[in-house]
Amino acid sequence: MGLPQKLKNYNLFNDGESHLGVIEEFTQPKIAIAMEEWRGGGMLGPIMVDNGLEAMTAEWTNGGMVRQTLRQFGISRVDGVLLRLVGAYQADDGSGVDQVEIVMRGRHQEIDMGNAAAGKETQHKQKFPLAYYKLSINGRVEVEIDLLNSVFIVDGVDRYADIRRALEL
Repeated sequence: MGLPQKLKNYNLFNDGESHLGVIEEFTQPKIAIAMEEWRGGGMLGPIMVDNGLEAMTAEWTNGGMVRQTLRQFGISRVDGVLLRLVGAYQADDGSGVDQVEIVMRGRHQEIDMGNAAAGKETQHKQKFPLAYYKLSINGRVEVEIDLLNSVFIVDGVDRYADIRRALEL
C-alpha cells in the first residue's frame, strides 16, 4: 500500500531573507512545453509539435507588508531576484521526509497590496515571472530550466544540448 507524499511545511527565502511566519501561500510555477497542432499532407490527423517552453510565473501571498519585496520592485534585470522555496514532504505511512527545493530567478511583475482596513486581515500578493527554475529533491536536481541560456535538463538529460551545439558558430 502506498500513500501520497504531502507538503507538511515550507519556507520561502527572498535573496536569502527568510519569510518564515510571514508567507501565507505560494503558487509554484507551472512548467509546460509550448505546443501547437500540425497536420501535414498524408497524415491521418494532427500531432502536437514542440515549440520550446512556455513562460513560467510564481505567485505568493504574505500575511502583510514585506519591505524587501517593495524595494526590489522595478529591478531592471530579468533574473535580478533570487527566490528559494523549501518544502518538507512526507507520506503518512511512516516513511521519511523528503526535502524539495525550488530555486527561481526573475523579477516582480506585480505587487497587490489588497484592501486596507483597521483591525482586518492584511495580505500582499506578488506575481513573479521566471527566467530560471531548478527543482531538486533531497539535493538531486530533477529539472533545471534556464530560459536565457537555453538549458533544459530533466533527470540529468540536457534536452537542448544538441540545439545549443547546432547554434554555435
